[in-house]
Amino acid sequence: MYINATGYYIPTERVSNDHFFEINGLTSDWILQRTGINTRSKAGEGENSDTMGLEAIRVAIPHLPYDIKDVDLIVSACYSPRDTVATLAHVAQREFKIEKAKALYISSACSSFSNALEVVEGYFAMGKATKALVVCSEHNTYYSNESDPKCGHLWGDAAVALFVSKDLQKEGEAEITSIYTRGLGHIGKGPDAVHLKPKEDGITMPEGRDVFMHACKYMVEVLEHLTSDNQMSIDDLNYIICHQANMRIVANVAHQLKLGEDRFLNNIRELGNTGSASAMLVLAQHIHEMKKGDKVAVTVFGGGYSSGGFLVKF
Repeated sequence: MYINATGYYIPTERVSNDHFFEINGLTSDWILQRTGINTRSKAGEGENSDTMGLEAIRVAIPHLPYDIKDVDLIVSACYSPRDTVATLAHVAQREFKIEKAKALYISSACSSFSNALEVVEGYFAMGKATKALVVCSEHNTYYSNESDPKCGHLWGDAAVALFVSKDLQKEGEAEITSIYTRGLGHIGKGPDAVHLKPKEDGITMPEGRDVFMHACKYMVEVLEHLTSDNQMSIDDLNYIICHQANMRIVANVAHQLKLGEDRFLNNIRELGNTGSASAMLVLAQHIHEMKKGDKVAVTVFGGGYSSGGFLVKF
């Protein structure tokens, strides 16, 4: 499939590490050393996962080589929706009058975007769609508990939109050559490691050490699968984008692969962990810097557990 256009929305507000000292006693240096986060983005008054997602789509539309009404599949992907019934996919369909499209919502924690792409790939393969919109919007701060010393300081908000097509729409479009996802509920602490129970205690991560260990392992596995599928080595990649959960995880992946950290693109220092939007958001932020022939792999790990990723050739 081919990338036709991308757009993203990042709220303007930034919450500094110092904010958390009065709340949970964590110092700025402690947070930065253990997570690589200095600030995090936060949705403002009147903003939510729907408004952010719609704005990301609006940013992408001017770059779209066809009328948005030609889209025949809309997939919204996240774990922090505003509404689990009237989903962002349906809100976008109504807002942009995409009347002939199928609309659905998918969630697989921080792997949600990769799983959404794989769903699109399936619709394309079955001949049931030819042009798709994937929109991912995470409003983590709506659900997070800032007083939680284990993970209350991690979360940021953002949205990203991606238009893709089965066939090339204009010369020079990047191609997504491989998509890989995997359910990992059977390993480690699995479903007990990360939760979002809105009526109980919001986003919690009681098993952070277990998450860290398995994220380091399985994000490398995703890269091995993607590159093998394309008859290339990981060293052939120009850039790698990891799920933006923790800079220590990115550093660990780099160490395992014996690659310099300059090969890894990140935004976590400023934006925090923006969930399933994070890795695609990094790609959208840098996509216009890519040169012909560049190869970029995205690799993610999510609660539940789950993993996934995709490879893009420019």
